[in-house]
Amino acid sequence: MNETTLSMFPGQGSQRARMAGHLTHDHPRTAGRVLAEATDVLGLPLTELCTTADAAALEPTEIAQPAILATSLAVLAVLREEAGHLPSVVAGHSLGEYTALVAAGVLSPADALRLVRRRGELMAAVSRRVSGAMTAVMGLAPRHIEAICARSAPLGRVEVANYNERGQTVVSGERAAVAEAARLAEEAGAERTVPLKVSAPFHCSLMREIEDEFGAELERCRFADPDVLVLSSVSGGPVRDGAHARELLRRQLVGPVRWVDVLDAARAHGVTAYVEIGPGRVLSGFAHRTVPDATVRSTNDARRLGALVRDLSPPATGSGAEAA
Repeated sequence: MNETTLSMFPGQGSQRARMAGHLTHDHPRTAGRVLAEATDVLGLPLTELCTTADAAALEPTEIAQPAILATSLAVLAVLREEAGHLPSVVAGHSLGEYTALVAAGVLSPADALRLVRRRGELMAAVSRRVSGAMTAVMGLAPRHIEAICARSAPLGRVEVANYNERGQTVVSGERAAVAEAARLAEEAGAERTVPLKVSAPFHCSLMREIEDEFGAELERCRFADPDVLVLSSVSGGPVRDGAHARELLRRQLVGPVRWVDVLDAARAHGVTAYVEIGPGRVLSGFAHRTVPDATVRSTNDARRLGALVRDLSPPATGSGAEAA
């Protein structure tokens, strides 16, 4: 893969039952080691959760987030150690930004796991206090959805949470207001609206109550300057240094995910290929539709990961002698 490649790391919603089963089976010394280390760091049975547990076990936010991070780190280790893949441009969708920062040398895997575990716990606590919801709206321009959110405000807070692609925007907030925004979007000609299976209203001002507490967690961790280009899903642009990375993770709790801007920035930086590292194929779909002429790969299963490892691996060098 000689193109300039954006390594993309998925966020919550990409989890699925046994999402790392193929990793520990096919790559025990790399992926298996990473999952075992993550298990030790958090004291959670992450290897079991990621390889044998059913979907219901992965539903709680405080479980889903570290499980997705651990699986993504395991895939990253396979690509790095078995195929020599060293990312040159990285980005992560919401939660995935933590994996991107590990890939860029900004955060240690252990600190990323601890932060994500605490992030999930705090977000889950908000969901127990607030009746929140999130809904994806397809087929309306973002500016129309922003106006619809303003019209729905009398029923509660509702805001744009994800600018995923030009034809898909997600709203988040209090349940009644989100339902009203979905109704108004359908009246305005949206192709469809899809309620998301999440337990909390992510990326909206309802999360502001946990900002200070999580900010204190961030301050306890070391953030190094990135050694490769990181495109932040908070700003849509480059992460300048470690302090900037920490600030962006704090802002991420209440700010929208600007994935459209990330893909635009990647193209401006000469990216011509995209690889999704971790469970799921959501980001691959966004890239396919946004940059249809680009090479897009995923690592969602054994076949796709195996093919990518073979393609990235340097050619074997022989002695030049032939066997009789």
